Amino acid sequence: MKRNTLILAAGKSTRMKSKKSKVLHEILGKSSLAYVVDLAHDIDSDEIFVIVSPQEENIQLLFGEELNYVTQLQQLGTGDAVASAAPFLEDGTTLVLYGDVPCLRQESLLDLFDFHEEQGNDLSILSVEMKDPTGYGRIVRDALGVMAIVEHRDASEEQCEIREINSGILLMNTELLKMYITELTPSNVQGELYLTDLVEIFRRAGHKVDAMRIDEEEQIVGINTRRQLAEATRIMQQRVNTYWMENGVTLINPDTIFIEESVEIEPDVVIWPGTFLKGETHISTDCEIGPEVTLDSTFVGVGTRILRSTVMQAEIGDNTQVGPYTYIRPNSVIGDNCRIGDFVEIKNSSVGSGTKVSHLTYVGDADLGEDINVGCGVVFVNYDGKLKQRSVIEDGVFLGCNTNIVAPLKVETGAYVAAGTTLTEDVPKDSLAIGRSRVTIKTNWRNKQGE
Repeated sequence: MKRNTLILAAGKSTRMKSKKSKVLHEILGKSSLAYVVDLAHDIDSDEIFVIVSPQEENIQLLFGEELNYVTQLQQLGTGDAVASAAPFLEDGTTLVLYGDVPCLRQESLLDLFDFHEEQGNDLSILSVEMKDPTGYGRIVRDALGVMAIVEHRDASEEQCEIREINSGILLMNTELLKMYITELTPSNVQGELYLTDLVEIFRRAGHKVDAMRIDEEEQIVGINTRRQLAEATRIMQQRVNTYWMENGVTLINPDTIFIEESVEIEPDVVIWPGTFLKGETHISTDCEIGPEVTLDSTFVGVGTRILRSTVMQAEIGDNTQVGPYTYIRPNSVIGDNCRIGDFVEIKNSSVGSGTKVSHLTYVGDADLGEDINVGCGVVFVNYDGKLKQRSVIEDGVFLGCNTNIVAPLKVETGAYVAAGTTLTEDVPKDSLAIGRSRVTIKTNWRNKQGE
């Protein structure tokens, strides 16, 4: 039986006060809509349709041809949105999801499909038991199942006591949906069509309608405001962090730690407060990360320690120390047993194992070998005003403090470069390079100034 999934994503985002659609705002590095699309894939949807507004081209640009797109021309409510897609649906079942409800769990939807089939329903509703149902449509039941969804403003005093509410998520027999969607009539002066009115239409026609209740309110949090976006972020943050703590990772004060879904962490890692782990980051066992670290699509080897630093699209080896206040930029590879210290910036460079770059240094477009000592204040001068040039520093080299390495050049194995040197040519193996002015000392100079 064909499984169709409709994702409604044509909302105007008025309360977000944003030029961007609310479904494209991100939660832990992934848009709200992306969470829902992934969910649709996870439940083995045969066809996924995204209902968009005529003005919203960014959704199609971001998601490409993996989805089917249907334009809701007038945005006259949820019923109108589904009616826009109805002609394209093949017989089977149709699930209605919302691009601004990203916290749904896969298990809940799979349970809904089982419930729908086992109960022989024609229309199944995902409902939620809420502590405070104020403002939500109530699920009104009778002996045959669900007889109506009554909006809060229309509910009687008795109905207001009902705590089971409509989540808006519906699973329907597609053939019946296509038959009855045309019977929806406007529910307000704006001419909007409400999808929930199908409940009474199905019941009048003698079809079975029921609701499967879940207890986890957070699953149906919708994103219409920035505050709700923050709440959805908190929910997803808590889920991700709980997963890692249950899988051998220590999070010190998890409320302050943000880990995107795409990150991989091995057991026995300790993560300190204020840490952000993003993209395709992988952290190996026995590492200690933080406090106040950002890692973006970075590989971290076994036993490495990173403190108060930012690392982007880089690779760091085993048992290396990074920070505090280190900035490692894309396309950089740091070897094993290295020391990358405070106020060091490394860009598009490789640093061999055992090398120390301890403080106040810029390494750009350079290839450093093993067991090198880079003194304080060394600058790799990699830009000639037109092009970036590379430098090569071979194994065992000593670069003295306040040295300028003017690329392109090579310092061969075991060479020394004296402090204060501005180096503009290659240095042979085991040589000493000195490129600074000779010091002139004038004795008794101060006293002579007073004469």
